[in-house]
Amino acid sequence: MESAYKEQSRIKSIFRAFRYRNYRLFFTGQCISLIGTWIQQIAMSWLIYHLTQSPLLLGAVGFASQIPSFLLSPFAGVWVDRLNKHRLIIITQAIFMILAMILAILTLTGLIQVWHIIVLGVVMGIANSFDMPARQAFIVEMVEDHKDLGNAIALNSSVFNLARLIGPAIAGGLIAFVGESMCFFINAISYIPVIIALSLMRIRFSSTKVDDVHIFQRLKEGVSYTFGFSPIRTILIFLAIMSFAGMPYMVLMPVFAKDVFHGSAQTLGYLMSASGVGALFGALYLASRKSVLGLGKWIVISAGLFGIGQILFSFVNTVSVALVLLSITGFGMVVHLAASNTVLQTLVDEDKRGRVMSLYTMAFMGTAPFGSLMAGALGDKVGASNTILICGIFILISNLVFALQLPSLRKDAKPVYIRKKIITDKVTNFETSERNAEAII
Repeated sequence: MESAYKEQSRIKSIFRAFRYRNYRLFFTGQCISLIGTWIQQIAMSWLIYHLTQSPLLLGAVGFASQIPSFLLSPFAGVWVDRLNKHRLIIITQAIFMILAMILAILTLTGLIQVWHIIVLGVVMGIANSFDMPARQAFIVEMVEDHKDLGNAIALNSSVFNLARLIGPAIAGGLIAFVGESMCFFINAISYIPVIIALSLMRIRFSSTKVDDVHIFQRLKEGVSYTFGFSPIRTILIFLAIMSFAGMPYMVLMPVFAKDVFHGSAQTLGYLMSASGVGALFGALYLASRKSVLGLGKWIVISAGLFGIGQILFSFVNTVSVALVLLSITGFGMVVHLAASNTVLQTLVDEDKRGRVMSLYTMAFMGTAPFGSLMAGALGDKVGASNTILICGIFILISNLVFALQLPSLRKDAKPVYIRKKIITDKVTNFETSERNAEAII
């Protein structure tokens, strides 16, 4: 009886952010929309490789869709701090729906060319530059008690990775039986539920003060704040390195599916779904944690798992082993992203949240295009497997550097955690205790 009660309590703890109506609506809409997003992503990468047979062009298309995040995210963050985030997200979702419909029509009519995909990808990237920081900052407005912020972020990661588990598997079957155009059409339709869910929210709008300070001055303030505080600066730099060296394995997955494992679009779907399995478990683990304390340790552990998983994956030539290793890399990547996100959201001052999260977007999405381009070029020269091996080694070296800095980052973060009452005086009095020292990020 006691065991059943503890299990029930643990389940309630995992889903405690659901007690907020707005977050439940957001989560439900995301469940449907993100599945459509992953269906489209798999169909797009398969279509590009089918049209070109070129790893370099795979990387080039990835670069085109992600480079706007690198160029625009810092400026977008200034506007996110000023604008109505709820309304802004509805607008970006509508834009994504229109772009997916255009892609579906071009593919269905047989007019689709690589340059169409590149242009649509650039427009999508521009919208994403506003959508991602707005979405990250909006979570705080949906979750009234900031003690549940880490849980909400982890649940957000879990739905993203549940979609990564389901979407690619569906995409593989759809491509085989009805073609890529249906995948794009399904994604377009999937934005309707999330727009409805957002429209049903009851948001307490706070009047946003738009002053006469120039946008570049606000940008400078955000950058100075971010890079002047070592925990935020170091986490963002490490995240940028992880994105640059880590994301390319997804860009090259069609090459592995077709040329290394001699499979079809369904093989690609299975490989991407395997990564989603590990990522889902990672997100649920973080959601079960009751505190943000100790996440710094998990940033190191998860990055290590991700790097080791990539290195081992580069040597395999059988699908079954690849699926296991991709589960490990998926776990490592999502835990790293969600833990980094939670620590940043916990440390940042409220009036600079949009700008810091735009720099988070720049670190996560902005460096990925250069990684995609690098992976495509290296894939052409040394092969997909050797490219993944090089990236995995680079990740492990970077992780060692971050781990060596972690003790000083904990020391710098402690005053902020005390001010925000995340840790109490009782904890900080035991500074000689290794266990309590590690409790601070």
